[in-house]
Amino acid sequence: MFKFLTARDTWQEVFDSLSKNKLRSILTMVGVWWGILLLIGLLGSARGLENSFNRLFGDFATNSVFVWAQSTSKPFKGFQEGKRVQLTLSDAKKIEENVEGIEFVVPRSQSQALVIRNFLSGNFSINGDYPLLDKVQKKKLIHGRFINQNDIDGNKKMAVISESVYKQLFEKDEMAIGELIQINSMNFKVIGVFEDGNMSMGPSSDMHIPFTTFQQIYNRGENINWMMITGNPEYDITQIEEDAKLILRNLNQVHPEDKRAFGSFNLGKEFAKITGFLVGMQFLTWFVGIATLIAGVFAIGNILLITVKERTKEIGVRRALGATPYEIKRQILLEAVFITLVAGFFGIISGGWILIFLDAAFGQGPDAAIVNASVSITVVFVALLILVVLGTLIGLIPAIKATSVKPIDALREE
Repeated sequence: MFKFLTARDTWQEVFDSLSKNKLRSILTMVGVWWGILLLIGLLGSARGLENSFNRLFGDFATNSVFVWAQSTSKPFKGFQEGKRVQLTLSDAKKIEENVEGIEFVVPRSQSQALVIRNFLSGNFSINGDYPLLDKVQKKKLIHGRFINQNDIDGNKKMAVISESVYKQLFEKDEMAIGELIQINSMNFKVIGVFEDGNMSMGPSSDMHIPFTTFQQIYNRGENINWMMITGNPEYDITQIEEDAKLILRNLNQVHPEDKRAFGSFNLGKEFAKITGFLVGMQFLTWFVGIATLIAGVFAIGNILLITVKERTKEIGVRRALGATPYEIKRQILLEAVFITLVAGFFGIISGGWILIFLDAAFGQGPDAAIVNASVSITVVFVALLILVVLGTLIGLIPAIKATSVKPIDALREE
């Protein structure tokens, strides 16, 4: 077999067969070229979308739900409809202790404040947070650090500010770390600066200070604004959400069927929709690409049948000179696989150029819709393997046709 593939006469015959009708040969390859181009282009685009979502959610605990208090919609135990519910640190602790599958519960508080530095000022959202927030909603720090446990224990006046706050309160290239800013006329030391582009769910996060400090200066006591609940990956976040709300209704004397008392946003559920969409898109891409490939390969089979018909006398001569049916089949199969692979290589190259164009046009900047649109080497090899298999299978039809005619009949063919 190796000698056959490396024989000069073998390839000379292939090229002679294709060059007899160049236009027909080129048109034959178009179907396979288009199928591979679609497969590479669509799979690369799907990967680019996936990379975009991963960059958006990459440092975020996606198996999470945000819960906050609202007002009741049903009277219960002497309380009238419309009672305002207030979440507390105790509620967060009870949920962490009693709901199965919880990894973290992060209580959070927020307020608006006037922030001043020298003669520059602005109104920003001030968040009271624990160091745990940096585990579930990672901050991409440009300088400095995030809040630590020592800041919490000492009720320290430390602040981690966003890049936009830095630009409004500091001069360009001025070092912010260690500088003092005034929040509601109280001095806070800047210990970190983080990128604005971070994924931020819920209210905006312009500035973070220690949770205990926030509670003290705003006289919040045990009250909190909302909590972020993160489940272990193997647990259903929707079930965790329902269990947490049930405990909150019991703790706050809310009717068991009151759906309005506690609002929530289930990030895990929304993220599952996105990943489901991406999986569906990849499946559809493979389906469309392979279906187009099959159509293109069938076109190659039809053209080879015509070619075999035109070469009937030639095949008869070869049979009369001693060529076996196996050798005739082998030659036709080689032509089918060769045409298929050449068209496939052109399709892969064209698809690669399309992905380069997509990355240049839509993959630049922090808000890029498609990030690094590409396909893996494995996908390319799988596509080529599919081409070889399909080319071989479709080549069997004209190959069998070529050997089904008796030599004497083939020589009589006009």
